[in-house]
Amino acid sequence: MMQVTFQQFAEDEADALIDLITSETWDYFVHTNPTPEVVRDWLARGWYSGDDNLVWWIVGVSGERAGIVRMHDLLDPTPQLDFRIRAQYRGQGIGVQALRWATEYLFTTLPEIQRIEGNTRQDNLAMRKTFRRCGYVKEAHYRSAWPTLDGARFDTIGYAILRQDWQSGTSTAVAWDDEPE
Repeated sequence: MMQVTFQQFAEDEADALIDLITSETWDYFVHTNPTPEVVRDWLARGWYSGDDNLVWWIVGVSGERAGIVRMHDLLDPTPQLDFRIRAQYRGQGIGVQALRWATEYLFTTLPEIQRIEGNTRQDNLAMRKTFRRCGYVKEAHYRSAWPTLDGARFDTIGYAILRQDWQSGTSTAVAWDDEPE
């Protein structure tokens, strides 16, 4: 397993972020191959900075930037997580390290939050397994809710972890069979 550390993104590193996002194909994102102009627009909209967002570089032992962790909706009681890991570093345990680190970071630095959420496409099996390995519970299945630029639609799967479950190392099951008759 490749060991990583996390370094906070600074706004003067925008070009490096643009390079990371535009130099890869992101199969499970709406924009699979965003252009520099698209990423600059995201930066201008505050997707990677401001009070509501934090971004961290995922850094390998040799100093290479293997990806990013984006924490957003930080002003909401339930922040969201987003990960991008370069193709050459996938399958090396980085996702599990990043999710565990991000979960601990948010729960220890934002004592008011009681839960953290993340969403992924149904066919992103690696991310779904990562959520489960890190104590996140499947809470939602949104049919045909994830659009792509070519017009396709995929199901979205929502996962979350509760502060109490994170603290105790357990998982509270969702009451899926509670439909009224």
